[in-house]
Amino acid sequence: MEDHDLGLAHDLPLLINRRRALGVLAGGVGLAVAACGSSDSTGSSQATTATPSTATTSTATAEVPEETAGPFPGDGSNGPNALTESGVVRSDITGSFAGAPGTAEGVPTTLDLMLVDVSGGGKPLAGAAVYLWHCDIAGRYSMYDQEIASENYLRGVQESDSDGRLSFATIFPAPYSGRWPHMHFEVYESAGAATSAGSKLRTSQIALPQDACEAVYATTGYEQSVQTLDQTSLDSDNVFSDGYAGQLASWSGSPDEGIALKLNVGV
Repeated sequence: MEDHDLGLAHDLPLLINRRRALGVLAGGVGLAVAACGSSDSTGSSQATTATPSTATTSTATAEVPEETAGPFPGDGSNGPNALTESGVVRSDITGSFAGAPGTAEGVPTTLDLMLVDVSGGGKPLAGAAVYLWHCDIAGRYSMYDQEIASENYLRGVQESDSDGRLSFATIFPAPYSGRWPHMHFEVYESAGAATSAGSKLRTSQIALPQDACEAVYATTGYEQSVQTLDQTSLDSDNVFSDGYAGQLASWSGSPDEGIALKLNVGV
């Protein structure tokens, strides 16, 4: 399997210009994990209400750092474009869409984001859109890796509500060689901008908490992830090594009940 990021030589210019976040941008516990299986997705995985286990609390005080989108964004910048496909605007991204039949396996997970307008005094950023994508249980990216090139699961767009909030139902991703477990996202002015090649407001990545990773990777299907996780750390990761406070999600729940991730994103 080919590497999933271009490495330090490619990412260094972006890393030099990153803004260090001023506090942990994650907060709250007791997030209800949404059911997987909405009408705009073929996914059938089910996440139940998570029991709080571990979480941190803070507010967004700085813009989330700009990061590389990596080589597999699926946004048309280097090949496939999921954003132009009918059905990409959806909350449940476990299944493929636009006629692709597959569903990603893994521990059911929800990601709850709150977009914050930092330059506007920290008010909620309403009506903006997030395009989220990440790898599967085997560290592969849909639309690119040969085994799942015909699938487009674990990709989707959601628009923030009046409180700046949006949520995705997905699965917990695996780590892969050289990278700490993470999710990619792009922020656009609106869902319409996201699906029509509009300009991006921000491209960044979400770091997953180590204790959540260790809990999930102890379950069936993630066996290889245990060894891979031991080979890297947040401090050595080629994206997060210069600081990740503003990108580290909080979490609650369990692998049996579903994992709930939460992050406040300053834009």
